[in-house]
Amino acid sequence: MEKSLVKNRDLTYKLVGTALLTAIVVVLQLVGGAIKIGTFSISLVLMPIVVGAALFGIWSGAWLGLVFGVMVMATGDAALFLAVNVPETIITVLAKGILAGLAAGAVYKFLEKKNRYVATLLASIASPVVNTGVFLIGCSVFFLDTIKSWAGDAPVFQYMIVGLVGINFILELAINLVLNPVIVRIVDIGKKTFSGKTK
Repeated sequence: MEKSLVKNRDLTYKLVGTALLTAIVVVLQLVGGAIKIGTFSISLVLMPIVVGAALFGIWSGAWLGLVFGVMVMATGDAALFLAVNVPETIITVLAKGILAGLAAGAVYKFLEKKNRYVATLLASIASPVVNTGVFLIGCSVFFLDTIKSWAGDAPVFQYMIVGLVGINFILELAINLVLNPVIVRIVDIGKKTFSGKTK
């Protein structure tokens, strides 16, 4: 009976926490969608994805990444690629979000017992790296001919890295690194609350 109560409490905690972070991802993507630098808007949602992955596990990170991907399409951030090919855009956008959340969760889980600060820092780095990396892979696999036409005389991969993702990736990574102490603090509070160490 006691184990069942604890299990139910843990599940409720994860569901409520993930639901709250889902709402934060939606709001931050709506706000971030208005801040355009270059071709795309800056993603402000990678921080709550890292928090969710650290507090509630890999699958919570994947869910939050999926919500991020859906919101990218809903806010029009993927319109440029949707005009070229709808299914391939959906695959790329959803995959980059889901894998960014999975990567953050996997990195955190692997390192958490050794050093929570390092685990959070590396999860905060993994999320934007995977998000951008999967986007570049999707561009290379699905949209290379289109991107060649956009690049004009510029080398296509240089155009992809500098023109499509350069500034955005640097800013997304910088935001996660600057806010990393906040992420660590949120994760610490969440872990202590979850384990019953705070009232």
